[in-house]
Amino acid sequence: MNATTPTPPTTSGKRDDGSVDALMITYNRPVYTRLSLERLLTTADERTRVWVWHNGDDQETLGVVRDFEGHPRLHRVHHSPENVRLREPTNWLYREGEGQYVSKVDDDCLVPHGWIQTFREMHEREPKLGVVACWHFQEADYSSERSAHKTVTIGNGHRLIRNPWVGGSGYLLKRACIDRHGILGEGDSATEYWIRLARAGWLVGWAYPLVIQDHMDDPRSAHTMIRSDEDLERMMPLSARNFGAGSLAAWDAQLRRSARLVQKAPYDPRVYAPWRRTLRRRWRRVARVLGIEAPAW
Repeated sequence: MNATTPTPPTTSGKRDDGSVDALMITYNRPVYTRLSLERLLTTADERTRVWVWHNGDDQETLGVVRDFEGHPRLHRVHHSPENVRLREPTNWLYREGEGQYVSKVDDDCLVPHGWIQTFREMHEREPKLGVVACWHFQEADYSSERSAHKTVTIGNGHRLIRNPWVGGSGYLLKRACIDRHGILGEGDSATEYWIRLARAGWLVGWAYPLVIQDHMDDPRSAHTMIRSDEDLERMMPLSARNFGAGSLAAWDAQLRRSARLVQKAPYDPRVYAPWRRTLRRRWRRVARVLGIEAPAW
């Protein structure tokens, strides 16, 4: 099967046992990888299987992954000599995993202790919950004023900051969503996939009170290796490259701006229809040229 064909997988695993398949995709960051993979394995409970897909031939990073072989929570390791980025590894997990829930944790993120148990309980108590995620900004970036309009109470008292998309790391997704809506299609990112689920009626958002993962590429993280413009150029995160952040100050400002925008953004997924997204991208390009902040829609 083509990894990018949006067809649901066929598996034989039991789907009501609370089991989780969690993926980490590694590339060329051995220091971050050791921290993030060790944390993921430490936070994985007895119903969680950790999968690792290593992209490329960075031997130091691959050696870090190999150091964890034999860990009781490390389920499978796959090595792709070519850097195939994110979609193919994600679909590998979505197709072949047999858990009731699936997850991905980036190799530059430290998930907090208890995150799986918290998210599993939210899913168990709210059948309409499609995906719930860790907050991937700083705690100081959260604003109750900005987020109040879309913070809702779901199953048995849990609260969710609704948004049609969340980050691609530190989430817990119901396998039922994959069964009904398929895997990532050609050209899909996690963002497009979350919006697709939201438009189909699933709840998507961040847990509240915030469950915070430490994004080590954030210059404000205590674990960051990006402390200068030279560090940023050498270790340029994909998001920073996509946003055209050419300096440490610009990257810091972009992260803060992104946190403001996602909190102000409408939670109605119809706002993010394809033609509206095209219009929004064009307006944001104009806003950057004019030096103003684009609207959240």
